[in-house]
Amino acid sequence: MNGFKYIIALCLISLQFSAQAERVKDVSMVEGVRSNQLVGYGLVVGLPGTGEQSRFTQQSFKAMLNGFGITLPDSLKPKIKNVAAVAVHAELPAFRKPGQTIDITVSSIGSAGSLRGGTLLQTFLKGVDGNTYAIAQGSLVVGGLGAEGADGSRVIINTPTVGRIPNGAIVERAIKSPFMQGDYITFNLNRPDFTTAKRLEQTINDLVGPDSAQAIDAASVRVLAPRDASQRVAYLSTLENLEFKPADTAAKIIVNSRTGTIVIGKNVKLQPAAITHGGLTVTIAEQQNASQPNALSDGETTVTNQSIIDVNEDDSRAFVFNPGVNLDDLVRAINEVGIAPGDLMAILEALKEAGAINGQLVII
Repeated sequence: MNGFKYIIALCLISLQFSAQAERVKDVSMVEGVRSNQLVGYGLVVGLPGTGEQSRFTQQSFKAMLNGFGITLPDSLKPKIKNVAAVAVHAELPAFRKPGQTIDITVSSIGSAGSLRGGTLLQTFLKGVDGNTYAIAQGSLVVGGLGAEGADGSRVIINTPTVGRIPNGAIVERAIKSPFMQGDYITFNLNRPDFTTAKRLEQTINDLVGPDSAQAIDAASVRVLAPRDASQRVAYLSTLENLEFKPADTAAKIIVNSRTGTIVIGKNVKLQPAAITHGGLTVTIAEQQNASQPNALSDGETTVTNQSIIDVNEDDSRAFVFNPGVNLDDLVRAINEVGIAPGDLMAILEALKEAGAINGQLVII
């Protein structure tokens, strides 16, 4: 029960902070200012016998040697236990320029046992349009560990077939951003809400002037912006630091059926309802008794079993919710009655089925 009270307390604290003013940059993102996914295929070499000998690895190895002017016969199948074929992927942030670096992740795509100790050879990272935007290379940092015994037993800690290379790729081409195009800047809300969009529109208009901002829908607010690059940057810097109060979240109750965690939103209210809570406890215990014979008899001591059955019925408790009951009243009633989280889940489901809860009940 104490754990449940703690969850409710955290919920109330988080809701209290969420009601405060927030900056525009914390609740939205500028349309067109986004990262782009890059992916490539390469080889990791220098592995201590934990590589692989698949066909595509051999083919890739031969192609690499051909690039250096070394030609192997087609019938030759090199034994390369220290090489692994890998997929390399990364995200290219907005406005990242040629010559700057980005982090990359390297993952084995074959039967390699581990990438620990390996080095990624030069790999081209391409975007969705097929163009190369970065070139990756470097030594891997692998957090996982794997060990295998002669009898086939194996121990794996984390994932040894995935590694990272901090600053492992050099950007070769910048991605064009629509930020400097057109006469508008559009803010896309992280949590779409019509009230939040309207409040953001009003906040910008109060600063810049009437009709400067327009809420397009629940997720987007379009704002007039200067075309000059330096002016637009300064203009956006001012707008993204404006503070306003987003709308409260929708009434919602989230129940985790596996852990028994229950989070009740601030705006959850109940219709008039009466709830009865009670329980029946049946306890069965086995007690062993020793049976002693009379002093002059030839009997033997024996052990007899005695069953003790105890039925305990808790007093049924009932409480009534009047119209417009809020979260504070609900928590107070729950604490007074002493309902366990498991019982509360059943009560919430019954209230939702009866139409006595105004919010959405989500069970995960």
